[in-house]
Amino acid sequence: MRRHPFSRWFILGFLAVLLSGCGYNEFQSKDEAIKAAWGEVVNQYQRRADLIPNLVNTVKGYASHEKETLESVTRARATATSIQVTPEVLNNPAAFQKFQQAQGELSSALSRLMAVSEKYPDLKADTSFRDLQSQLEGTENRITVARQRYIASVQEYNVLARRFPTNLTAMIFSYEVKPTFQVENEKAISTAPAVDFGKK
Repeated sequence: MRRHPFSRWFILGFLAVLLSGCGYNEFQSKDEAIKAAWGEVVNQYQRRADLIPNLVNTVKGYASHEKETLESVTRARATATSIQVTPEVLNNPAAFQKFQQAQGELSSALSRLMAVSEKYPDLKADTSFRDLQSQLEGTENRITVARQRYIASVQEYNVLARRFPTNLTAMIFSYEVKPTFQVENEKAISTAPAVDFGKK
């Protein structure tokens, strides 16, 4: 028996309404919001990484014997920038944790580097160093804002994935909850390196 064209369109329309009502479209929009927020996080971390070589070279000019501190920053930067930060990281808790840990270690190394300059008044007075301080401070603030926006976007997505009835859509289409910055590491990486010690 041949099915009437009207019934086919009716079924397609019903399925479209069903998918929309179960949050399918909302999942798509929230997923795109997460990707956009993640892109900004990555951009700001890259901006910080780009500042580090000049910062290390400036400190080296006044404190070349602080070899261990300078090398730890360089190593931490190399590790952080070697991690592939593709969108797939957002669905891989282990890869996300690795990225988060690397950035946290870089933050710690930067804090130690900035503390070194307390010993060197000439370094603190250097115009280039003070300019780099200011840029680093602004970048750390932007990292914090970008990370907070990402966390909020992930939270909205994860609530949608767990809440009834949209959790049924999540199960049907295999929409897993996404990893986010962990509480135990958030405090460490959200504390910007102390870059204002030279200010009076």
